[in-house]
Amino acid sequence: MEAPRDILKKIRHIELKTRKLVSTAFAGQYRSVFKGRGMNFEEVREYQAGDEVRAIDWNVTARMGHPFIKKFTEERELTVMLVVDVSASGNFGSVNLSKREMAAEVACLLAFSAIRNNDKVGLILFSDHVEHFIAPRKGSSHTLRLIRDILFFEPQGRGTDPSAALAYLNRVATRKAVVFLLSDFDAPGDFSRELSMTARRHDLIAMPISDPREEELPDAGIVTFEDAETGELIAINTSHRGVRKRHAQTMEKRTAKLNTLLRKHRIDSIRLRTDDDYLPALRTFFRVRERRLALG
Repeated sequence: MEAPRDILKKIRHIELKTRKLVSTAFAGQYRSVFKGRGMNFEEVREYQAGDEVRAIDWNVTARMGHPFIKKFTEERELTVMLVVDVSASGNFGSVNLSKREMAAEVACLLAFSAIRNNDKVGLILFSDHVEHFIAPRKGSSHTLRLIRDILFFEPQGRGTDPSAALAYLNRVATRKAVVFLLSDFDAPGDFSRELSMTARRHDLIAMPISDPREEELPDAGIVTFEDAETGELIAINTSHRGVRKRHAQTMEKRTAKLNTLLRKHRIDSIRLRTDDDYLPALRTFFRVRERRLALG
């Protein structure tokens, strides 16, 4: 277990880094994409020059004989839920960050973006079951608690089961939320049903996190690997070209299967790698989504 001083140092580093990104690279992007998605009906009034034609209430217009529109007001706040995988496989990282550390940085960036826009942020940590839940709240100190728990919470389970986390989310989140699901999705079970239900109820964004050494084995002779989630030890001759090729093909199939599942349920995704800067991937997502919203 890390010393309290080291824990605080790591949290402080992430806070400073992500706060800077929020105030520079992310300024306005979060708001333009997520604000205004939740609208409350206010009234019906007569159409005036310059009003959106799409806002016309055709039922009232037909009864009154001249145009009326529905007027909506933007919800003052959104609820953002961070659903983060803390299974044992998240501790792996062959470059600068482990998958769990990358999840913490990205979650921190999203949380500070939400707090800056007066939104609430909540957290669900999961392994093969729901490990930890923090109800949505506002404030920087609340966000720092979320990041501390993502980094240093010690889970009881080792496996990965997104279905448990999503089913729990659908029970506790009674209002529509923006949900970021951060995981390596290395799950043996089928979680498509819960994924579909969550996508219908909430604005769900999947964030698969991978490491290059998981996708491509190095040519390093006979290497003993330990499955982080089962503890099983497997000796593999990584110098054998066929072994490396089969491993790469297996990982490609897993990625393709996940992509197909997300497309089927029209779920946006942001792919993250521990050897890449996550900021370009996030900014591309925001730009694409902003253009799509502008097109209606």
